[in-house]
Amino acid sequence: MSPIRRGVLRRRTTRTTGTRTAFAAAALAGVTLLSVTACASDGSSDAGGRGTAQVTPGDGGGLPSGLPSELASALPSGLLEGLPTSWDQLKDWTFDDWDSWAADHVFNNPVIKDLWNADKMKAAKPKDQAPPSDTGGGDSGGGDDSGDGSGSGDGGTDPEPAPIKATALPRPYDGKVGKIFMQTSPTEAAVCSGTVVSDPQHPGRSNLVWTAGHCVHGGKGKDWFKSIMFVPAYNSSGAGSGHQQSTDKALAPLGQWWADDIISSPQWTAEGGETGDKASQYDFAVLKVRNPSGGGRSLEETVGGSVPVWFNAPRDQLAPVAAWGYPAVAPFDGQELYHCNSPIAPVRLSYDTSRPPMLSIGCTMTGGSSGGGWFVRRSDGTTALVSENSIGTLDHTTLSGPYLGDVAQKMFDYLSRKGG
Repeated sequence: MSPIRRGVLRRRTTRTTGTRTAFAAAALAGVTLLSVTACASDGSSDAGGRGTAQVTPGDGGGLPSGLPSELASALPSGLLEGLPTSWDQLKDWTFDDWDSWAADHVFNNPVIKDLWNADKMKAAKPKDQAPPSDTGGGDSGGGDDSGDGSGSGDGGTDPEPAPIKATALPRPYDGKVGKIFMQTSPTEAAVCSGTVVSDPQHPGRSNLVWTAGHCVHGGKGKDWFKSIMFVPAYNSSGAGSGHQQSTDKALAPLGQWWADDIISSPQWTAEGGETGDKASQYDFAVLKVRNPSGGGRSLEETVGGSVPVWFNAPRDQLAPVAAWGYPAVAPFDGQELYHCNSPIAPVRLSYDTSRPPMLSIGCTMTGGSSGGGWFVRRSDGTTALVSENSIGTLDHTTLSGPYLGDVAQKMFDYLSRKGG
């Protein structure tokens, strides 16, 4: 695992000239924003930053086209069950199609009392960065995820945005944003960020959390991570900052919300890897969490609100945009909430030009911020989530997140309607 995801990108577009090459060169150093640690690890780092105008979160023979045929021998047979013959077909999947696919990818997440104590939460630190991948980018077969502004037909990579220094947010923290903890193996704990999002089937009573797909599932040939748990407003009081001793309650003032159910994109679960590639263009997931006390009060009621997701948002209406998260790689230590506020709309980044280009902004946040929401203020004055931190450059100057088009909306609507 690595602290920040975008793989070394040696795609054909890097051979172009001018400013376009600059972004390609920066993308040569991309890795995940997921932070992982051996369970016994320890340590912390300093943090600092500055920002701009703020937006608040208010198979061969069966594999979809675009998925290499050699994966048929690499993937468990159960993973291939229920996949469409082309990724194109995902945008037309019905509730029953999603339900059939989910039934073949069961998520089991029993609560383990006292597993995530203060020491273990604070010890979730990053490992070394993943080795670069040679994607040979620009290949086809991703499918049209079109919708207003998705730009699946205008796939490509724009000039690199200027870096924006991350700024620490004031306390107390907004409860709609928090940390997601998970076990990536029996001996490794990992941490990401997440956002409480509005549930259209349960208005005012949402238990849904938006994050990145690589924060919950290992990708190609792997499975769901274990012991996945969301902490809204993590370390809101600052009790866990620096080297201070802190209690479970101080770090999790609004409780530990374990995931009951989960969904990610079929593209991520079938194709995802350690470094950024075309699967990153569908690197998103949603958790459905449970009340830690077993009571009837929802997550949204507990934290005081939720953020609607704006699917198929017109790209030219995504400015200013703010990315939030808990970066944990130096110079950050994972104990503070940061944001990067871009005054301009995100530029495009494509590994596969047939898929919706990712959104990219300048930002110095590092590993641990994966899954943190991207927020914009719409013309009606409401704040909405339009993406999440997925991948970034090794020099920590740029962050990218997936465009949330039809597949993301179908996935989200399925979990919302599923109930339970």
